[in-house]
Amino acid sequence: MGRKPRIHYPGAVYHVIIRGNNRETVLFDEQHKRKYLSIVALYKDKLGFKLYAFCIMNNHAHLLIEVHDVPLSNIMQRIQQVYTQWFNCKYDRIGHVFQQRYKALLCDKESYLLQLIRYIHHNPVKAKLEGGIDYKWSSHAYYVGKEKGSLVDTDVLGMFAESRREALKQYLLFMNQDPDEIIEGIIYKNIDKLRPKIQALERENADNKKKLNIDEIIEQVCMNENTGVSGIARRTRTQRISDIRKAIVLLSERYCNIT
Repeated sequence: MGRKPRIHYPGAVYHVIIRGNNRETVLFDEQHKRKYLSIVALYKDKLGFKLYAFCIMNNHAHLLIEVHDVPLSNIMQRIQQVYTQWFNCKYDRIGHVFQQRYKALLCDKESYLLQLIRYIHHNPVKAKLEGGIDYKWSSHAYYVGKEKGSLVDTDVLGMFAESRREALKQYLLFMNQDPDEIIEGIIYKNIDKLRPKIQALERENADNKKKLNIDEIIEQVCMNENTGVSGIARRTRTQRISDIRKAIVLLSERYCNIT
C-alpha cells in the first residue's frame, strides 16, 4: 500500500530534515554545501516557496519551508533529484544519495515559526561545530546581515519589532535563549475530547484489518468543530482554523504515522 500524500495547503510551513542514505556524509565540504544551497535557491525562484531557515550539516540538513501552490513533495523531489544527479556524476556512481523518505513536520506558523528558526540555528551549537551560532552554513548570517541576497525570507524579523535595529536586537536576545523545547509535537487545547473518537475508529479499523487514514482524522476533527474540509484548506490566519489544523497534525502523526 503506497504512502498517503502529505497534507498540503497554501501557506503550510514544514520543518524538513534530509539525511544521507544510510546516514552517509553527502554534504561534507564547502563545495557540496554551496551546491545544495544553489539548487534550493534555483527552485525557490522557480516554484515560489519561502525559506525561513536552513542549516546544512555534513550528513543531514534542516530546511524551514512555507509552500504556496506547489506541494512540498514536488519541491523536495526536484531539489533532491538535481543534487543526486550532480553528486553521482561527480563521483561516477549510481544509486540513492539521500534517504528516500525525508522527514517533514507540518508546523503552526503563528505559534512556532520563531522557535523553529531558533532550533535550526542552534543545531551547530549543540553539535559543537566551529562558529557555534555563527556557523557558516546556517541562515543565521542572513538574519544578522552578514549574508545578502534573497535566499532566506528574513521578513519574520518584523515579528520582533517594526524597526530593523530593534528587531535585530530582539532577535539576537531570542537566539541566546536555550531552546530546550524540541518543536516536533503540536499541542491542541481540545485534543482530549477527540482522542476517544479517533481511538474508536482505530479499533474499528483494526477489527477490519484496515489502517486508519488521514481522511478519517480530518472528517472527525471537522465534525467535532462543525466546519467543512474546504474551510481548513483555504488561506486564513484565524485562530480557530489554526487550532483545527493543529489537531489534524497531532492526530495524524499519532495515529497514522504521517509526518
